[in-house]
Amino acid sequence: MNADYNQPLGGNEMPRFGGIATMMRLPLAPDARGLGACFVGVPLDIGTSNRSGTRYGPRQIRAESALLRPYNMATRAAPFDSFQVADIGDVAINTFNLADSIGRIESAYDHIVAEGCRPITLGGDHTIALPILRAMRRRHGPVGLVHVDAHADVNDTMFGERIAHGTPFRRAVEEGLLDGSRVVQIGLRGTGYTAEDFDWCRQQGFRVVQVEECWHRSLQPLMEQVRGQLGEGPVYLSFDIDGIDPAYAPGTGTPEIGGLTVPQALEIIRGTWGLDIVGADIVEVSPPYDPHGNTALLAANLAFEMLCVLPGVKRR
Repeated sequence: MNADYNQPLGGNEMPRFGGIATMMRLPLAPDARGLGACFVGVPLDIGTSNRSGTRYGPRQIRAESALLRPYNMATRAAPFDSFQVADIGDVAINTFNLADSIGRIESAYDHIVAEGCRPITLGGDHTIALPILRAMRRRHGPVGLVHVDAHADVNDTMFGERIAHGTPFRRAVEEGLLDGSRVVQIGLRGTGYTAEDFDWCRQQGFRVVQVEECWHRSLQPLMEQVRGQLGEGPVYLSFDIDGIDPAYAPGTGTPEIGGLTVPQALEIIRGTWGLDIVGADIVEVSPPYDPHGNTALLAANLAFEMLCVLPGVKRR
């Protein structure tokens, strides 16, 4: 343990059911200054098309994260011995205005990345990826993307609206936020409005890995290929919890059967080790649809795994 850096509050210092509910019971910081990485919540669900409730995602994920400990026993990653990490709270979105909320998120992430901090975001619906990627573009240029999801999220419009949780990556391409040759989408599945729904992604140069390619197999070989494709440039990791089968993650707004397993989710995130991950998110956790908290517990673990693959993390 490195005494120079913040450490999660241990279960022998405060019972895990007690204390303030920050992510992993880390100190709460007012902003990203001096941090190598941060956890930040974006409690947005006014971009949702089906079941709302993701506004409660960040709070529930933080509550379930009390079960987590600071060392990754599988990968031996020691993020809290590597750089300063804190929870910087939530972006104060405008509950009544999606466009204003997008602007608020963009501004918040401009400040985070300007400090050289790598944010791990607790969503919130997937609309939030667009303003985050805008901030990433201003800092890093067009980024590569590892996108785990049941849905491609490249709709042109939804009920005539150009910005919603099903459109962020269409807008990201149009705005030059992504390097299309360095984008991989994993877990896409379900029914579509046309038989060509995923073809638009391929036309942009994306690698599309539909879920049927993942069934009954380890994804370690796939991630070796992904690392080769994405190379040395900046990469953003965006993980929609509905990429995982609803048997494991029922608490989400648009569940689709036949999804990824939890071990496969871990293989994907751990498989990004060595890439220049500049930020990550876990989105679409909707606690009202999972009264036992299993979906938020899974999301908390995945957020920790994201922290463990950031550049500069030591392995003990």
